Amino acid sequence: MVSRLVLGCGTVGQTLVEAIADGEHDMRVVDDAENRVDALREEGVSATLGDPTDPETVRESVEGAEVVVVADRDSETNRRAAELAAELFPEAYVIGYLGEECDADRREAIATLADHVIDPTDALVEQVLAVTLGDYAIRTANLRRAIRRIDGTLAVFMHDNPDPDAIASAVALCRVAEEIGVEAVPCYFGDISHQENRAFVNLLELDLRNFASTEDVDFEEFGGIALVDHSRPGVNDQLPADTVVDIVVDHHPPKEPPEAEFVDLRSDVGATSTLLAEHIQRLGIDLTESVATGLLYGIRVDTKDFSREVSTADFEAASYLLPHADVGTLDRVESPSVSPDTLATIARAIRNRRVEGTVLATCVGSLADRDALAQAADHLLNMESITTTLVYGFREGTVYVSARARGTDIDLGETMRSAFDQIGSAGGHADMAGAQIPLGLLGEVEDEEEASLTSVVSDVITDRFFETIQSTPGNDGEYAHGGDASFEATVVDPED
Repeated sequence: MVSRLVLGCGTVGQTLVEAIADGEHDMRVVDDAENRVDALREEGVSATLGDPTDPETVRESVEGAEVVVVADRDSETNRRAAELAAELFPEAYVIGYLGEECDADRREAIATLADHVIDPTDALVEQVLAVTLGDYAIRTANLRRAIRRIDGTLAVFMHDNPDPDAIASAVALCRVAEEIGVEAVPCYFGDISHQENRAFVNLLELDLRNFASTEDVDFEEFGGIALVDHSRPGVNDQLPADTVVDIVVDHHPPKEPPEAEFVDLRSDVGATSTLLAEHIQRLGIDLTESVATGLLYGIRVDTKDFSREVSTADFEAASYLLPHADVGTLDRVESPSVSPDTLATIARAIRNRRVEGTVLATCVGSLADRDALAQAADHLLNMESITTTLVYGFREGTVYVSARARGTDIDLGETMRSAFDQIGSAGGHADMAGAQIPLGLLGEVEDEEEASLTSVVSDVITDRFFETIQSTPGNDGEYAHGGDASFEATVVDPED
């Protein structure tokens, strides 16, 4: 007995066979076209040459079936095959394709015999509507128009010290621009210091352009500017705040509405890579292996392997990307060596922790690698009874803060903004957020021991964070701030 039987195999039938021939179930195809049967056999599919409406042919081919798919191009053949399926396999689930030029009588007959009917006209209409009138299809068309208007090279800027989601999104947007006929280059300020991120870039051989500072950017070189995984120039990047931006694609809730000719900002998805995957799919662009692998990794990282702020769109994008991605490369990316500096940072975070209830805050002091903060915050979240972590350290005159939450009503993004926006800039999602705070006091104490500076920073950051949480149960309503800060109130941007 086979689990699936296909009677007749026109173009639709071949598509169905490719979709269900996954190697996990027995399948048999009966078709009267020798070339199709030969092609199926070459693909490893069991196929019988014969009339799919002839009882003897079908009986000789199979003893029974759980699912019968009637899928010939001819509607009369499908009607007769559906009758045969109902007669020979009365307990089977029958899927009936109406075929071409199906009149009302045949349509009624197949609909009566089949458990599920595939109407080619309805299927075509649904496909066209999904592509041309879907919720975000018009947005994709506007993205294409915005790119076409770029006169020259499009500079696609990630946020500073970019993570996989930002990197993959920038590379993908450049791929879209290339397909449209516009040259584009992925750009960033800062460093790619996280071990996995460096492995990600190196293994996929991504060609990124790194600028040391704004002075290194020749804006006359570019015909347009795009921002991915952040939405405002000068906020989490080193672009001048008055930079004219043409395109923004991001998934983070903005503090202020972005200003650009084209904006695709959806905070209901888990990754910017999801948005780029959707645009590429709707535009019908052929995915290169490196772009598909990058976008899939970007989604996995930002959703923490589909366990954090994940949406249906993220799963759908991953499903689209997976067949084109190099999963072996992802395995290599996710198993890099960990630097001694990162381990030392995590150790200091554990040693210096302060816990109040289920909330943990800790200062790691001077930072060699700011990406280690996020790793420490994730690591400490695994401690028993801890639902919220805040890890911070300082480097080159700035305090960097990384926060994580799990299994709590606290909205970290709002909490961080409430606690630190007056002395710096902060934000993020409900369970993953960050902040950057300029250390205006640094010039006065830089010659003193690091322990002294750590003490000053801890007094402000930890107290301010705990007071904000304590004064706003559930993070509803207005937030209260406690204490005076010894920092300059300069606007910078939160960690991604």
